[in-house]
Amino acid sequence: MSAGEADGGGRLFPTRPFVGASIAVIRGDRVLLAARANEPMRGVWTLPGGLVEAGEALAEAALRELSEEVGLTAEVVGVLSPTEIIVRDEAGRARHHYVVHPHAALWCGGEPVAGPEALGVRWATLGEIAGLATTPGLIGTLQEAFARVGDRGEARP
Repeated sequence: MSAGEADGGGRLFPTRPFVGASIAVIRGDRVLLAARANEPMRGVWTLPGGLVEAGEALAEAALRELSEEVGLTAEVVGVLSPTEIIVRDEAGRARHHYVVHPHAALWCGGEPVAGPEALGVRWATLGEIAGLATTPGLIGTLQEAFARVGDRGEARP
């Protein structure tokens, strides 16, 4: 453990949770997923997202992360229920702790390209996602996102 990690300033063994934002971009009956390039959970499928910067609104952070990770833009239609991710070590200490605020969004056009924070990207249906390794709570978040978008997801190009 480095000095930054020991004093809670790093992402390992933090003294308080990190706040993140993610975005469920809906395109018809599919949602955009990215495979994580970084730990924790490298290679696991999830929504594009990341940490919120100081002075940045949650939706702004979600849209910024979408652009940085996969090169897309989208229209945010609502905030979804937060997801808390706590990964503990063998002694029960919080090795990682994130509170992620997901957003439902509509695809505005273009095709995603994996950036440095994503091993890959794909459009997937809820049925396809059931067979993938995903971050905790992803299916529930996606069900909420599809319900929030409703018929508007079909009206896009």
